[in-house]
Amino acid sequence: MWLQKEILLEPKRRGFHLITREVVSKLPELKRFEVGLAHFFLCHTSASLTLNENADPSVRADMEAHASRMVPDGAPYFSHTLEGPDDMPAHIKSSLFGVSLTVPIRSGRLRLGTWQGLYLNEHREEGGPRRLVVTLHGKVRDEKAG
Repeated sequence: MWLQKEILLEPKRRGFHLITREVVSKLPELKRFEVGLAHFFLCHTSASLTLNENADPSVRADMEAHASRMVPDGAPYFSHTLEGPDDMPAHIKSSLFGVSLTVPIRSGRLRLGTWQGLYLNEHREEGGPRRLVVTLHGKVRDEKAG
């Protein structure tokens, strides 16, 4: 079975945000899948997706601190500056981290590692709501049996 839907993520300030619960809560269809793949595609060029630590919030803070040092706002060599000093760095970070992830599905759940979670990496000071296209593909449970 194939299923595709668009999820609107709540606006977030700049930073690395754990979104696993928010995403799964908007995917009740996931419970129908016995085995398969979930593909997540972020429809934006100034935010990104990653998988990383889901327990200690200091990891998310350290990720933001490093990303901001790696690609600082307002670098004098940027020519794309009309949308503010955080826009061009956001585009670069989006390309570096990427805008898609594929995660296995097993028994109606995302088959993440023990300490893994989905991150929305917001690279603008205020990026607004973000659109996430989710494509689920796999074998669904036989709803007639049991």
